[in-house]
Amino acid sequence: MRTQLGSSARGAERVAELLSASRRAVVLTGAGVSVPSGIPDFRTPGKGIWEKVDPMEVAHIDVFRRDPDRFWRFYGERFAMLGGKRPNRAHEIVAELEERGLVRGVITQNIDRLHRRAGSRNVIEVHGSIETCTCPECGARVRIERILELLERGVRTPECETCIRPLKPNVVLFGELLPDRAMADAYALASEADLMLCIGSSLEVYPVASLPGVTLDAGGRIVIVTQGPTPYDREADTKLEGDVVAELEAVLDALD
Repeated sequence: MRTQLGSSARGAERVAELLSASRRAVVLTGAGVSVPSGIPDFRTPGKGIWEKVDPMEVAHIDVFRRDPDRFWRFYGERFAMLGGKRPNRAHEIVAELEERGLVRGVITQNIDRLHRRAGSRNVIEVHGSIETCTCPECGARVRIERILELLERGVRTPECETCIRPLKPNVVLFGELLPDRAMADAYALASEADLMLCIGSSLEVYPVASLPGVTLDAGGRIVIVTQGPTPYDREADTKLEGDVVAELEAVLDALD
């Protein structure tokens, strides 16, 4: 199925053709789209976050329940790092594609909220977002700005001011299921899509990794913009394997 193209430029032209011809295109993004913003991904050998720390020891729901101080030692650093990051050109191009009416929405595995900050409107955050934390006792929500303020003051574990219970980030931890509503919306977009643009994802983490297959099974096409192999490479119409910003810039240029 995949179109063999002789150069990255021709590949970008092919993606532009598919976007122009599409009526129900969607974007699926992973950690690679945020790397140019200075956010390391999770699984790249030698560089990924999980190369340095065992996620089961710091990012599992049981760790939060059993030892919230240990949990927040890790997530406090994550919040402090992510809170100051800005969208990069890849996020901006995805937002522009939506603004032009070329894509219907963005499904993202990222919790960094950068798609929304770049201007994307229809964003499905299947792994949640750092935007808020919630009190497990009373359900009160606390915005990231307050969390960052507490962390900067040296608070080890942000707590609910009413219940004095550790706050939980509204992100999906290991040992938790993905939100039903978000996944239902993601599957609906994928099943209706005639084109899925997969950007910066290894497409290996389920259940999100099943979404390109949903589009293919419904008769749509997929395009992959990422470095490194994915399970869908043979089924992709086109794959662009260069720098994610450069590749998306080339696609945007080909559309103009």
